[in-house]
Amino acid sequence: MDIDISEIDGACHCGSVRFHVRLSNGLHTARRCTCSLCRMRGAVAVSAKVGDLDILAGEEKLSVYQFNTMTAKHYFCSECGIYTHHQRRSNPEEYGVNVACLEGISPFDFDEVPVSDGIHHPSDSKKANKTGPVGFLRFVRAD
Repeated sequence: MDIDISEIDGACHCGSVRFHVRLSNGLHTARRCTCSLCRMRGAVAVSAKVGDLDILAGEEKLSVYQFNTMTAKHYFCSECGIYTHHQRRSNPEEYGVNVACLEGISPFDFDEVPVSDGIHHPSDSKKANKTGPVGFLRFVRAD
């Protein structure tokens, strides 16, 4: 896995939605989140600027889900249900892109993924954790 990759193609599970993305800092931005949706979704996301994700096919198949403050926009394929990307609440000029949708990349390729505190979001409280991960998710291969 090339952690410094700058751009890559991606798709949902059924292939209806296909995209090309230019990543902000390769796969170095990989992270998980503790908010209610991310806990249930279980995806690892990497960062891209909003203008750096181009939908190549299936834009009409994308559905959007918003909740709570209605700031973040979570996109998923209406055919297979796979989350492809979301426009972040913490930075609406940025997307989080599901690494499992990226060609040749799996969330299990990462030995360790930082976890952000989405329960105590910086937009909700002055006491929120703004300084880094609250933990790490590790994948240890059984030999």
